Amino acid sequence: MPFARRTLLQSAALLAVPTPLLAQGSWPSRPVRIVVPYAASGGTDLLSRAIADAMRTYLPQPFVVENRAGAAGVVGSEAVMRAEPDGYTLLVVVSTHVMNRYYLASLPFDPIRDFTPIAMLSRNSMVLVAGSGQPFDSLRAMIDYAKAHPGRVGTGSTEALSSFIGQELARRAGAEMPDIAYRSGGQLMNDIVAGHLPTGWTSTVSAGPHMQTGKVRVLAVANAERAAAVPDVPTAQEQGIAEFDFSGWVAMLAPPRMDPALARTISAAVQKVFEDPAFQQRILAMGVERDFRPAPALLDAMQRDDRIWAAAAEAGHIRPQQ
Repeated sequence: MPFARRTLLQSAALLAVPTPLLAQGSWPSRPVRIVVPYAASGGTDLLSRAIADAMRTYLPQPFVVENRAGAAGVVGSEAVMRAEPDGYTLLVVVSTHVMNRYYLASLPFDPIRDFTPIAMLSRNSMVLVAGSGQPFDSLRAMIDYAKAHPGRVGTGSTEALSSFIGQELARRAGAEMPDIAYRSGGQLMNDIVAGHLPTGWTSTVSAGPHMQTGKVRVLAVANAERAAAVPDVPTAQEQGIAEFDFSGWVAMLAPPRMDPALARTISAAVQKVFEDPAFQQRILAMGVERDFRPAPALLDAMQRDDRIWAAAAEAGHIRPQQ
């Protein structure tokens, strides 16, 4: 190809990319890694992969999702915290990233100070799911059954928030419902469908693929308001559990000390994806509740959660794991 023609085509390709995404020099000039510090097949992993696929539409380099699970998200998060703040290593976490400060005996980083906020991505509504073969079909019936059969109704969880919700429900209901930890929402849902686990608290994204099969029932929503993904499912508050309002979020972070201009460029790229109608339809079908917010709003949410969990720990409702 003659040099002049090749140069013209390259220039035209660059012009086709939205200009805000070409700020901050040549970023990205090589593949970008999105670290998900949880096991594959969970809600955060599925959303991250959808984002990675969509980013290829707007940017000239691939975005690759890497699962680095372990220690409630700490292993992958620490790896990103120690990475270069050059825009080629990003992190997608759920709100328990902040809660871990109070839930784990020790943490090798400050979950707020040691990361650069990029954007909040979605609201993470938590739902109580039970297998269709279980002898209860509502939250109240489940509580009554648990009281009549102490210890028989274990509630699965995948991280600190779902564990806290399950144990907080047991505490308020006065029932013995042991917490059963899983590595991912996908594994938890597989055991519920198979009948190995009675119930579990998980995100609407993890529950989504199973909700239309008839093999599971969604008994309650942990939010104060009904979740858009399951509008017909009443909240725990509607079913008699007063002031029961626990939801999370999914957010993108980066290593600390990132150039603010680069952070804004990355945030703008992600925002472009979330404004795409095709992407919106894809994640809605997954059960994702889109809630894009730029870095300042994400930082506010993280600091607010930190205050909430600090108060819960002081009241003795969260006890660090040993």
